[in-house]
Amino acid sequence: MTTIKLQTEINAPIKTVFDLNRNIDIHKQSTSKSKETAIDGVVSGLISKGETVTWRGKHFGIYLTHKSTIPEMEIPIYFVDEMLEGRFKRFKHTHTFQQKNGGTIMSDTIEYETPFGLAGKIFNTIILKKHLTNFITERNNFIKQIAEKH
Repeated sequence: MTTIKLQTEINAPIKTVFDLNRNIDIHKQSTSKSKETAIDGVVSGLISKGETVTWRGKHFGIYLTHKSTIPEMEIPIYFVDEMLEGRFKRFKHTHTFQQKNGGTIMSDTIEYETPFGLAGKIFNTIILKKHLTNFITERNNFIKQIAEKH
């Protein structure tokens, strides 16, 4: 299993940052490079506990789908999105939010396992981990820009 941990400081209220993170429309905008779009489940607006979304996006030159559910959520402290169907063996993204000095510390913990045994591990080491880290970092920077404009 691979774990990626990221932290972003945002000069905006915790509720604003929390809602931007669970907003399907903001996710589509922040991932426009990979042409991500919601094709099933919650396809617009705020996703909530117990709901699902299926994403379709272009990664590594091919279109992939990824269906996630939100099994846990405590507004505005944290939520978890977990893969139900997709290319990973296992994928879990925990989003946590902490109010600090009038701003918000946004933390991401991504835990995943790749399929395909040794070949999957090599792909992860050489390409995938860096790709996912950059993907989430770009998304977080997009959210930061929007949140700080409010």
